[in-house]
Amino acid sequence: MPKPVKTSASTKGAPAKGPVDKALEVLDALVQPDSPHRLADLATRTGLPKPTVHRLLQSFADAGYATPATGGSYRPGPRLLALGATALASSRELQLARPVLDDLRLRTGHLAHFSVRDGAAAVHVAHSEPASAYRMGVSAGGEVPLYCSAVGWAMLAGLPAPEDFLGGLEPLPARTPRTPTDPAAVLRGLAEVRERGYAVDDEYAEQDVRAIAAPVVGPGGEVAGAVGIVGLTFTLDEGSVAVLGPMVRAAAGTISAGLRGASGASLGVVRGEA
Repeated sequence: MPKPVKTSASTKGAPAKGPVDKALEVLDALVQPDSPHRLADLATRTGLPKPTVHRLLQSFADAGYATPATGGSYRPGPRLLALGATALASSRELQLARPVLDDLRLRTGHLAHFSVRDGAAAVHVAHSEPASAYRMGVSAGGEVPLYCSAVGWAMLAGLPAPEDFLGGLEPLPARTPRTPTDPAAVLRGLAEVRERGYAVDDEYAEQDVRAIAAPVVGPGGEVAGAVGIVGLTFTLDEGSVAVLGPMVRAAAGTISAGLRGASGASLGVVRGEA
């Protein structure tokens, strides 16, 4: 999901960004899906002036963290890709999740994915996609708000203070006519998620798309992520939720059990503390 454009109004009163903050903003924009990215698009996404973005990109390119492409565009460079590959390879969650996702995809026939929390968003870090004429909008590095996604609800249900990630009492932005926009309603819905062990996104984030997800719990009882399946509403219909929900819950339980007896690098929360 594209991040909101930062404007002078939205950043009024916020601390001035230092050079490291600006560099991280550009790197974060650079690794978003649909690379390569034009300089103007990177400036818009980060809210930084074009000269600043251009200067940072040149520094990244000199160091191998960005690669110039045609038309003044840029894509992640080999050193940045290597860093990402190293981090993912050392993640115990992903080592455990990948075979579970493949099995879940085979059993359900739907795209299976593993996501972690980044502040108030769920970030997709791995997926197993079936051969299909329809392509689902789930890819590594993509993100969706916690309040309108099955993986988001699954993780929110396991947080000690989920209300901290719902923006107070203000109505939440609607992405579809079915998006739950009342924070109080979301909090009430989380009680049902805790009771049955899985969450359902019934066209909350995208029309004609339904999803089921369950939380992955780390060795200390903290939420380490969520496993989900995603499908079009006419293939992942309401009648199949009662059958597939426990399968998703069991898949998340398999990863959780592995984490309780394992050690190693952890993805956990990408950014933002509970």
